[in-house]
Amino acid sequence: MSNSAPNSGWLKACNILSYLFFTSSNLYAGLGGDSIRLGKPVQTYLTPAQWLFGVWSLINFLFLGLLVYQFTPRGGKAVTEQLGWRFPALFVLNSLYTTLFSLQGSRLLNFLAFLVLCLVAGMVSYLYGSLRTGSEPENWMDRYLVHLPFSLYHGFIVVVFFVAAFTVFGTDANTHKAGVVTKILVFITLFFLESTAAGYVFYGNGDIAGASVISLGLLAIFDEQRSSKFIHWSALCVILLMYSIFFVISFIAVLRAVAVAYQAQRSAIPLRSSDEEAAPLIH
Repeated sequence: MSNSAPNSGWLKACNILSYLFFTSSNLYAGLGGDSIRLGKPVQTYLTPAQWLFGVWSLINFLFLGLLVYQFTPRGGKAVTEQLGWRFPALFVLNSLYTTLFSLQGSRLLNFLAFLVLCLVAGMVSYLYGSLRTGSEPENWMDRYLVHLPFSLYHGFIVVVFFVAAFTVFGTDANTHKAGVVTKILVFITLFFLESTAAGYVFYGNGDIAGASVISLGLLAIFDEQRSSKFIHWSALCVILLMYSIFFVISFIAVLRAVAVAYQAQRSAIPLRSSDEEAAPLIH
């Protein structure tokens, strides 16, 4: 993509315009429209508590800061070189998905919304991967206005993707009891979310923000799912398992660092003694 001033100006203008669509669709889904719950018109056995969707407010606020930051030299470089035209395209796709899912429609309408969500997930993953494999943040604005919102966004989309999948292909918890197949699928999904959160923490330099969003998602599912004791307590067990794994791996890492430091100290002692023996008696 060309980084010329005209193209950069058009990109920044499109970012602002698409952000307005992004925010308006979120407000419509949360406060207006026909849906009772933001992004989930059908109650399933993976539906999280409503408070989880408050993450959208934080993401919207951080992206607003990014739109202001893009008019600085460093912010403009990050937007044009690292995000590009995929950034406003992501806003438009997300707006379409949120609007479709906020409507009390047929299975076909929900399926179309899910297809759009797949495009959103792919776009978010691309931008998230581009930032994670690119240069490290140079200042706090890079960290909190560029990298942080995409970490939160990516982690949130992981949770929303499975919630939407159960909305389209799963059973309605208000009209059907959870069968064996449903319980197995929910448990597998919970375990996958736990594994993904662990991957966020221990891959590369770690991504605490993304892992925290998925952890909140598991906690919200535990909070919401009370009609099935198996699903309710499975969500809690997965959360406890996740933090147990975090503790064990972190503890092993600390022990390994102590052992390496101890070995380095011991290997340094013979070197000092040999140097003293090899030193001449008369200077």
